[in-house]
Amino acid sequence: MNQGLRKSLICFALLITSLLLLTSCGKEPKNQLERVQEQGYIKVYTRISPTTMYVGEDGFSGFEYDLVKLFADELGVRVQIVTENDIAKILREVASGRADFAAAGLTITRQREEYLRFGPPYQEITSKMVYKQGNDRPRDFSQVDKNLTVVANSSHSEALLKSQQDYPELSWTERSDLTPQDLLDGVLDGQFDYTIVDSNELQLARQVQPELAVAFSVSEPEQLAWAFRKENDNSLYIKAIEFFSKIREDGTLGYLTERYYGHLSKFDYVGSREFLRAIDNKLDKYRPYFYEAAGDDLDWRLLAAMGYQESHWEPHARSPTGVRGLMMLTLNTAKQLGVKNRLDAEQSILGGADYLRLVKKKIPERIGEPDRTWFAMAAYNVGFGHLEDARRLAEADGADPDKWLSVKEYLPLLRQKKWYSRTRYGYARGDEPVKYVNNIRRYYQVLKQVAEAKAGGSELLDTETESLPDVDIEQTSTEQDEVLGTSEEAEEPVEN
Repeated sequence: MNQGLRKSLICFALLITSLLLLTSCGKEPKNQLERVQEQGYIKVYTRISPTTMYVGEDGFSGFEYDLVKLFADELGVRVQIVTENDIAKILREVASGRADFAAAGLTITRQREEYLRFGPPYQEITSKMVYKQGNDRPRDFSQVDKNLTVVANSSHSEALLKSQQDYPELSWTERSDLTPQDLLDGVLDGQFDYTIVDSNELQLARQVQPELAVAFSVSEPEQLAWAFRKENDNSLYIKAIEFFSKIREDGTLGYLTERYYGHLSKFDYVGSREFLRAIDNKLDKYRPYFYEAAGDDLDWRLLAAMGYQESHWEPHARSPTGVRGLMMLTLNTAKQLGVKNRLDAEQSILGGADYLRLVKKKIPERIGEPDRTWFAMAAYNVGFGHLEDARRLAEADGADPDKWLSVKEYLPLLRQKKWYSRTRYGYARGDEPVKYVNNIRRYYQVLKQVAEAKAGGSELLDTETESLPDVDIEQTSTEQDEVLGTSEEAEEPVEN
């Protein structure tokens, strides 16, 4: 090769290299949203808790868990969830950019807003000072003179620091190794005298631990939201704002809230204690009948919850209207189902299950679970005709007639002439099926925590979540490894 040709080739190569460098320098770096969509997943930190994410009989569930999956579905990506009990670590990982955001039941506080930014609030709670029923109740911080323990780096520890300005003698212990449920358990077993938890966590816990009592509210209403890194890149943050705006408008957020909290009403200490005693003293006697009646298509615990609502598991129960037995069947219904003796517990339970199935078949097939079951139970109580009247009223008023969240607002209107005069079946005590369904849902949730499912049986699940993207679960807290089945955090999600 001659010298001139060599020089020409070298010059050409340098020119190409320069052009490539200029092209590279001129290209805009990818924003957070583009990076997420390119890698195919979002990385989210959360806590194991009944209000965020937990391990159920059929895998993972929870309010925050469902929200995150819906957001991932909106983005068209998978979810990589990292569970962590240490709130400080969760906040550090988000602030450093090692996680896309945190969905961990986090309260918006001024201190956190100094280095994080929060998405739209999705729930409102208050902080409650909790003690054990029967012990001395403190009325304010001046009377909190024993062992007060809270989750470290929580909004509750921030509130205590603020309250200490008015109560200099106030002292407490912070634990990063314990969950709110651990602290509540510690209050009951005497390890701690007091703790502070969010009202939504306390509501769920008191269903099976009624001895947990509220001393006083520590805070005014506070808002929960997802936490994002505070930076100039707004791409994913804006998508989250758009997502919450959408699910508010289309009713999805209300639906999820109703699904997880709709059965909770004003706490009834006496009623909760009575139900737990009945579980200990009565349930085993009738459990085989509930097993038999459930078959493969019903959860025996749901039938048991219905039986308790109907008669408190009393086979000789009688109502003023003439319905009788453990499942409170009318004489005509009993004859229709072939029940010869309504006072026989086994016959009553089998008949009640068959009647629930008959009513459920009448519910339009397009309606998924759990709404389908809530509608069937309301019809079991008030009659299918009155249920359909309420659904028609909802539809005529622009509400969704296929959602229990909507229809339960219209059932009570059947007491009012203004409304029932527009219906086919007329007057009904429509508030009663609403209370009926709520009570059964509450009893069912308790039974799911204290009694095992029947092998091969059917737990009541939400069919609308089946098409959501896959989720990879990782842990950084070693105490969760055994529960969730893995002990190592991967850099990339594992394909199923």
